Amino acid sequence: MDITYRIIIYIHVLSAIASIGPFFVLLPIANKLRVAKDQAMIGYLETFRFVVRLSKHTGHVLVGSGILLVVLGPWTWSTPWIIMTLIIMFCSLFFLARAFSPKLRKFEEEGHNKTELAAKLKRTVWIYLTLLLAMLWFMVVKPPLW
Repeated sequence: MDITYRIIIYIHVLSAIASIGPFFVLLPIANKLRVAKDQAMIGYLETFRFVVRLSKHTGHVLVGSGILLVVLGPWTWSTPWIIMTLIIMFCSLFFLARAFSPKLRKFEEEGHNKTELAAKLKRTVWIYLTLLLAMLWFMVVKPPLW
């Protein structure tokens, strides 16, 4: 395995960490949103927005490095774990596009129920984490599905 391929693997792993890790920080922040007042709530909402943006950008690096790994490496696009990862990735893209922004905007509306919105936001974080961790599992375990 040449040095270029190893560097791409390293970049791929780092981008996976940067895509998944920050979402774990959002779980306790979602709990704090239930009781947060003005300035604190603004800070928590900005943290959510930052993590979602970070995940999108690191996701671009993750996909780009993943494509390079398939093109340069021993795997093909018809490898079962790659197909499953791609399917979950497309599902997560649709989910991410509709999951966080509408809920975060509702916090800024008058008369919103913070407890209900915080619970929905926390559930959304768990669903997205599940999708990301499923992709991670396929990439690490590389199960022979068929």
